[in-house]
Amino acid sequence: MSQQQVDRAVLDPAEVDFSRVTDAGRGLVAAVVQDADTLAVLMVGWMDAAALEATQATGRVTFWSRSRGEQWVKGETSGNTLDVVSVHLDCDADAVLVVARPAGPTCHTGAASCFDAASRAGAEAAGAGGEAAASGAGGDAPASEIGATDAPASEIGHLARTIAERHRERPAGSYTTSLFEGGTRRIAQKVGEEGVETALAGVAQGDEELLGESADLLYHLVVLLTDRGLSLADVEAVLRSRRS
Repeated sequence: MSQQQVDRAVLDPAEVDFSRVTDAGRGLVAAVVQDADTLAVLMVGWMDAAALEATQATGRVTFWSRSRGEQWVKGETSGNTLDVVSVHLDCDADAVLVVARPAGPTCHTGAASCFDAASRAGAEAAGAGGEAAASGAGGDAPASEIGATDAPASEIGHLARTIAERHRERPAGSYTTSLFEGGTRRIAQKVGEEGVETALAGVAQGDEELLGESADLLYHLVVLLTDRGLSLADVEAVLRSRRS
């Protein structure tokens, strides 16, 4: 769901089994945080009942620190908060999935995710690449706005994160920036054009051409979703709802 549609009070702490893990008598559950836009896993922390309640009440991911023995809001010092989109309970009621939008790098190393290779090697590992890379062969989407620079969980996830950054920052010279500044109608037109080109490649061209057109179509579709304030997580939610 989009951030504007969030109903944060979706999980009653009474439904959660806090008895499996305890710390000084305090019941805890593991809380996995997933990026709402890229679907990448960002980090894992611990929550007690109060932290879960605070997470939903404030809309900011809040954990219980076992080392400090106190509640803490992710990003309260750095500003790299995690804004809650939705909260889900697993089948055994002893773990929580928090879908959120990060306000900046999640890992203390400067990496987007605590599970990125860059989070282990240090922030410098994520600095290679950039928008100066050559454009993709035969495609509209620049290679730098598709290719990975920080070992993302998936290439599509990295693409979505990069497009979200372009939407926020609007760097000069970026093809993605030009699309956003052209407006929704222009972006939708590009999606239509790429859809036709993909269909034609499917019936009249080889595999390489079909894959290239498919990449361009996905790129422009994610731009359109981002322009509308939606994300791949919203599409995933629709697909999940259609399961028989």
